[in-house]
Amino acid sequence: MPKATVRPSRTPSQPSASAKTSSISSHTAIIRKAGELAKQCRITHGAKFRLKDHDPADTMGFKSEDEPRAKQALEAGVQTLSKLQDMLYAQDKWAALLIFQGMDTAGKDGVVKHVMSGVNPTGCQVFSFKEPSSDDLDHDYLWRCIKCLPNRGHIGIFNRSYYEEVLVVRVHRTLLDKENIPPSLVTRHIWKERLEDIHNFERYLHRNGIITGKFFLNLSKKEQKQRLLERADDPDKNWKFSTSDIAEREYWDDYQDAFEDMIRHTATKENPWYVIPADHKWFARILVSAAVIHTLDRLNLSYPHVDKAKLAEIQKAKETLLAEP
Repeated sequence: MPKATVRPSRTPSQPSASAKTSSISSHTAIIRKAGELAKQCRITHGAKFRLKDHDPADTMGFKSEDEPRAKQALEAGVQTLSKLQDMLYAQDKWAALLIFQGMDTAGKDGVVKHVMSGVNPTGCQVFSFKEPSSDDLDHDYLWRCIKCLPNRGHIGIFNRSYYEEVLVVRVHRTLLDKENIPPSLVTRHIWKERLEDIHNFERYLHRNGIITGKFFLNLSKKEQKQRLLERADDPDKNWKFSTSDIAEREYWDDYQDAFEDMIRHTATKENPWYVIPADHKWFARILVSAAVIHTLDRLNLSYPHVDKAKLAEIQKAKETLLAEP
């Protein structure tokens, strides 16, 4: 399971009032820009969604020479995300579930590693869902993911998720047989029914204070080929290479149809999909960072209010400390 990186410890000195004001202004600007950028890839009404309308190589006007500045922007985004997570944790009302889906080599691990590098692992957990165990198969398909939902005040990250049930299981129908569902329930409408169930499940989560940000890393077949060749040629990446990834390329069109259907039936205003062009890793990470920031900003986060009685208690404690020799 991937581990979140511990954020740097804060310096013991207290920032000046002007420094605090500057920091707040900076975070506000980043949040505003993140919202503008995220809007360009956000799908809130999926009925008319067509995957062919979204170019995996799109950089929304940014050019390759902008990559160094993009890395600086990512670092600023990481700091803003850290601030938002801090308030999420302190407020202890909402939880955020971030879901990443995409073809093999789309960059899911890299996105999580870079975008979430500044979050405090105390309030963030990452779960990677691969082939279900025998115990998983003895339960409904949501069971193994439900067990990993984030606590209030926490961020949960799913690298793949229950959406695999309408993706890989749909493409490879034999996997459905292993789930031992009563035959009378396995009808020609099963994928429509599952998408409907997922839609309702996410609406249930939102109504209980768990907001979801769903990210489809949209990778081209051509770029996937290049990344697979890099894994084959680079000794440091050989461990990532899997012959099953080559076999899955034969089902590329089937997966694209399944991804499109997934987004069309489960993209809502409360639980949107973000279609991230993933051919350029540097841009994909910037876009995901912007979307995650926007997702948390939608919660109107703030630190808990401290009443007058509590402030008086703090002041008294402070005076006691200052009176010590």
